[in-house]
Amino acid sequence: MRSIVVLSGNPRAGSKTTATATALADAIAEAAGTTPETTVIELAELGGKVLEWGDTDAAAQRELVASADLVVVATPSYKGSYTGLLKGFIDGYGPTSLAGVAAIPVTVAGSPAHAHVTGEFHLTPLLHEVGASTPLGALGMLEAHAADPEARDQAIAQWVGERMPLIHALAAATTATGGTPADEASAPATATTPAAPAAEEVHA
Repeated sequence: MRSIVVLSGNPRAGSKTTATATALADAIAEAAGTTPETTVIELAELGGKVLEWGDTDAAAQRELVASADLVVVATPSYKGSYTGLLKGFIDGYGPTSLAGVAAIPVTVAGSPAHAHVTGEFHLTPLLHEVGASTPLGALGMLEAHAADPEARDQAIAQWVGERMPLIHALAAATTATGGTPADEASAPATATTPAAPAAEEVHA
C-alpha cells in the first residue's frame, strides 16, 4: 500500500469526522506494516468549487483521490445520509473514474441506526457508482465516541482487528499490482460503535 487519501465531507474543517477518518487511516497503515503517503482532503476548504465544472482546484483533488490505493471517505450523518458537499464532489466522477481504488466509507452519527444506514445504504452505493470497491466494509462511529479520542481509537482498533486478513491482502495487492481486490464477499457488515444517547442529526 503506497498511498492513502482521507476525504472528509464535513462542511467544517478540523472536525471530528476528519479526526476519525485520519485515525483509521493511520491504524490501517500500521496494521498492514506499510508506510504509505497519507493526504487529507478537507472538502470544506473547496466549498462551492465542488459544483463548478472545470474548477482546477476541485479537479486536482479528484485526481489525487483517483490515484490513491486506499481512500477513507468520511461524512457526518445528516438526516440519515451523507453531506451535500461530499455528494457534489463525488458527482464530478464518471462511472469508472475510481476503478482500482479501494474505499472505506466512514460515518459519524448520533445513533447506531443512522451510522449503519448512512454507511451501508447511502455512501457505499455512491462509491460503487463511480467504480470504487469497498473490500473492508464500512465503519460507523457514534458522535459521542468520535468526541473521545480514547473511545474512538478503541473502536477503530476493534474494527481493524476484525479485518486483519483483508487488510494484509489489500496491502499486498496494491503494492504488487497497483490494483485492489474486487471481491467484497468476505467483508464484514458495517461496524458501529456501541449505542449512546445522542441527537438524530449531528454536526461532527
